[in-house]
Amino acid sequence: MNVNDKGKGTRLVVLGGGESGVGTAILGKKAGFEVFVSDKGIIKEKYKDVLEQHEITWEEGKHTAERIYSADLVMKSPGIPDKVPLIRELAGRGIPVISEIEFAAGYTNGQLIGITGSNGKTTTTMLTYHLLKSEGLDVGMAGNIGDSFAQMVAEDDKAYFVLEISSFQLDGVVHFRPHIAVITNITPDHLDRYEYEFRNYIASKFRITINQTEEDYLIYDADDEVITDWLEKHPVKSRLLPFSLEKEISNGAYVKENKIILTIDNDQITMSTDTLALEGKHNIKNTMAASLVAHLVKVRKKTIRESLENFQGVEHRLEKVLKIQNVQYINDSKATNVNAAMYALDSMSAPTVWIVGGEDKGNDYGVLMPLVREKVKAIICLGIDNTKIIETFGKVVDLMVETQSMEEAVKIAYKIAEKGDNVLLSPACASFDLFQNYEDRGSQFKEAVKRL
Repeated sequence: MNVNDKGKGTRLVVLGGGESGVGTAILGKKAGFEVFVSDKGIIKEKYKDVLEQHEITWEEGKHTAERIYSADLVMKSPGIPDKVPLIRELAGRGIPVISEIEFAAGYTNGQLIGITGSNGKTTTTMLTYHLLKSEGLDVGMAGNIGDSFAQMVAEDDKAYFVLEISSFQLDGVVHFRPHIAVITNITPDHLDRYEYEFRNYIASKFRITINQTEEDYLIYDADDEVITDWLEKHPVKSRLLPFSLEKEISNGAYVKENKIILTIDNDQITMSTDTLALEGKHNIKNTMAASLVAHLVKVRKKTIRESLENFQGVEHRLEKVLKIQNVQYINDSKATNVNAAMYALDSMSAPTVWIVGGEDKGNDYGVLMPLVREKVKAIICLGIDNTKIIETFGKVVDLMVETQSMEEAVKIAYKIAEKGDNVLLSPACASFDLFQNYEDRGSQFKEAVKRL
């Protein structure tokens, strides 16, 4: 497909001057669109420089109505909700509003691997990329992680793309069709964007399959009742490849006697769970999902086994920082919801001092109660408002301390923890009350630990 044959004489407006917006603008310009970028906030200098280099018109601090409503096509940043007046007005005028994923997919001949889910999608995406890259395949990783998919298509198109895709990005899908789709799991998250209706969020996740055909594949967690119930009620056209920790799977992957048994059309590979670089039951599931993708694209079995043993993992996701006086400090700042924190606590094999809290997203901490009773010796609350955490766990753990800075939280953890313990930052909350984002929160934790 020649990108220069599309878009000529049509006007593309990009809402949002961040990674996805600037990438879309670059691809749009290359495809022959007349491109205009509009951001209600302030565009970072590095993105302004890129726009200037490509001679793309932009504005910041406002949305100029007449320039936006003259668009033939609009790409909006995933951070902009559909319900804001500007987007509703565009819809009312019949102007298509799509996501970067939708736009960029039309300009690549690469095979698309789309990975979504409430938790585990970043690890699964990075592990899948690692498996394909280790085989020497021409592969790029983009989407909700790393570089802009659109910019990669414009500047360095690949034979394969491994895309981490959020529900917000899937909301803007029209024709997007991944050859291989992965749904790691679905638990309540971002419900403020979905009218506080869990079913709306589930439907958003399953948009990853809407254009798939019987030539395509859907890899999913067969232990996740939300996913299996949805599939029973809404059959999909793609070929199903489930994975499970709980039952044997004839075509897919499962675990038996500390071995992953993976089968696709009678072609089988077995791998020991004891040699995996990633720890925890949830990471066995991430491993099965990524390995199924690799097996589908004909990565050699030897490469799959070796790559699973040497994978370095994801920063801010159960990242072992330092061991000080035989206390292991673990950075799991990417755990921005209760389910992610549950995975982290479940993987703890020693008494744990748990640093938790932040901007609450309507969390129900009750599901963590069995793990807290079993694993947690003390809780350090890190947030402006810790009321719900204190009410839930105040009578369960012997020691609970409130803090409002990472340095204070880490110093208190250092005093509480004893030889053989873990100190785990797994907040179960968004970071925006005290930090710029979860990366900032995790980086501050690591720096504070190194200063001990």
